[in-house]
This record gives sequence, C-alpha cells and structure tokens, in this order.
Amino acid sequence: MTAYAGGGLRGVTDDMLLPFQIESLGLRGRMARLGGEVDAVLQRHDYPEPVARMLGEALALAVLLAGALKYDGVFTLQIQSDGPISLLVADVTSDGHLRGYAQFDAERFASAAAARAQSGAGIERSVPGLLGAGYLAFTVDQGAHTDRYQGIVELTGATLADCAHTYFRDSEQIETCLKTACERVALPGGGSVWRAAGLMVQRMPAEGGSASEADRIWQSLTEDEAEDGWRRIVILTSSARNEELLAPELSPHELLFRLFHEDGVRVFEPHAVTDRCRCSRERVDAVLSAQPRAELDDMKEPDGAVVVTCQFCNRAYRYDDSDLDALADATRH
Repeated sequence: MTAYAGGGLRGVTDDMLLPFQIESLGLRGRMARLGGEVDAVLQRHDYPEPVARMLGEALALAVLLAGALKYDGVFTLQIQSDGPISLLVADVTSDGHLRGYAQFDAERFASAAAARAQSGAGIERSVPGLLGAGYLAFTVDQGAHTDRYQGIVELTGATLADCAHTYFRDSEQIETCLKTACERVALPGGGSVWRAAGLMVQRMPAEGGSASEADRIWQSLTEDEAEDGWRRIVILTSSARNEELLAPELSPHELLFRLFHEDGVRVFEPHAVTDRCRCSRERVDAVLSAQPRAELDDMKEPDGAVVVTCQFCNRAYRYDDSDLDALADATRH
C-alpha cells in the first residue's frame, strides 16, 4: 500500500526531499533525489570525479539530515580531514536552498588514487582513501539570537553514510539506516549529468511523553516483532542499488513502494531543493570594509583589482581602486 498525504509538489520527482512512514512498524524515513541542482553545483568546479562524487553524496546526506530537523536557518554538514580532500561543506537552508564545495590537494589525490589502484582497492567513495582521519560536524544556525546546535563525530567507516550512522548510534542513540549515492548518469541523446540520492529510515524516540501515531504503532509491537521488523527494513534499505536510487525513470514513490510495500508505506508532501548560493556584493563589501587599505592593496591582482571569488558558486566580485575608495568612504561615514 502506498498512501499519499499532501498536494503541491506531488508530480516532482527530482531535486526534492520526500518524507515517508513505514506503516506497520511506525518507522519514519526520508528520501532525497537530486538531479539538475546537484549537477549545477558539481559542474562549477574542476573536481576529479571521485571528489565530485564524494561532494554529491555529502549534499544528499545534508538534505536528508536537514529534513529530519525543525529549524529556521541553515543546516551545515562539514568535514575536515588530513586526507587528499581536506574540507567538504554542504549546507541547506530551511527554505531548501542548497550549496556545497570541496577543497582538495591534486597531487595528494593523484598519489592516493595510484596507491590504492596498485593495491587493488578503489578510491571512488572511500572515506579512508579520500578523507583519511578527521571529523564530521553537523551545525544548525538559526541566527544571532539563538544558540547554535552542533554534533561532531570522528570519521569512522568506509563511506559518509557509515560515518553519519556512527554519529546517530553513539551520540543520539537513534536507530538509523542510511544509504547515499552519486554518479554520472548517461543521457539518452549522449553525454551525462551528475545525479545524487539518499535514503534514510529511523526509529525516533518519543518526545515529551506525548507519543505520535508512529510511536504508538512501534510501542504496540512485541520486542521480537520490533527487532525482526527493524532488521527487515535495514536489509531492504541496504538492498536498494545505486542505479535505482538515481534512475530518472524510477520515481521516488515507485522505489519506496518497491522496497517497502509489504509493510505499507505512506509518503507525505515533498520539499523542493534548489541550488542557490547566499553570497552577495553586500556581504563581500562588509568583509572588505573591515580590512585595512594596505592589506587590500596587497590582495590586488596584476591588473590592479581585488577579486574575491565565492568558494561555493565560483562567482567573482571585482573591486578596482574607485570601488575600494568608495568602501573606505562609506566606512568613515
């Protein structure tokens, strides 16, 4: 059985987050499907394919995790490590605006890829091979007058999904099953585009003593029924192939029905996800206005202009001497 609650985005099958519930077990889930928006993010930068793939999975994971929270602001997934990829950032606003970027050392990446190929181990989506040792941090920023929430976990596992699973298991004590994928997908007329997807199922603890419908269903099961049901859902979730998660012709609704129809799955209103950077001329003005003019002069390119390039969207903001003089005048007044 597949029931649908909601309306507005019913026909949307790409660039969206789809919440769902597994009826017979009271389990809550999310499916993220990213098409043109993730392709736009990854195509802006000259990333080696394994680096782009890792960033694409990070973007899908960020959408999944942000979708499980109630917040008004920015959710950020950040990874810092000592490997060839030293930094991965993916963030999602409560309005569904998505952005991300990766920092990597090209020489170290090439050396690591060659070494792992020689040993017979691929580097395609390997956390040990691409990231090495480091940490994964989740941050929710809701503005200047609210406390930031942050969760941090060491990079433990073969994939980003493994690392996130470790966080939920050790820090939140929430039973979680996660799967992410990102690949280039061939187009019918030739060429290819990046696509990314993620699937997450959780057994959420009851909040504040007022059990939801899902909680009541779960609590009505015997211990053996609950354990067997959870084990079955983990196996089914893990059985989803990357090709199924990413296939444009297979809608998220159809995939969820294929996986969970025996237990009943209800899908809810999907949420749109859009590639949109938050950089602006005004924000760059504010940063440069705080710098001494001598430091700005040291930043000049050979043609005499200061150029500030956004790491996320690659947009370049150019300031010649007249622009810098105007910033200085505005600061004095």
